[in-house]
Amino acid sequence: MDLENQQRVKDLAEKHGAENVIVLLGAAEAEAAGLAAETVTVGDPTFAGPLAGVQLGLKVFHVVEPEFKNEVDADVYEDQIGMMEMVLEVDEIVEEMIEIRG
Repeated sequence: MDLENQQRVKDLAEKHGAENVIVLLGAAEAEAAGLAAETVTVGDPTFAGPLAGVQLGLKVFHVVEPEFKNEVDADVYEDQIGMMEMVLEVDEIVEEMIEIRG
């Protein structure tokens, strides 16, 4: 997650309260999704950005996770995400997200 997006997430969490913010990721690789998820929950692991040492504890999901997919109109999901879901390592991404959320 780049520094600008870290600042945006931090500002939104401060403005609306962490309990009112959910981060939705769309990274193509499990490792990238995990790094972003870790950044918005326990802080930037690279200690380089606005979230370095900042534990926001935000709820975070990936677009291919059942928790998100089941909440979206099936036609919209298929139209917007379906093709990518076929080429992504969905199981790896889901496992990484579950591990980050603990």
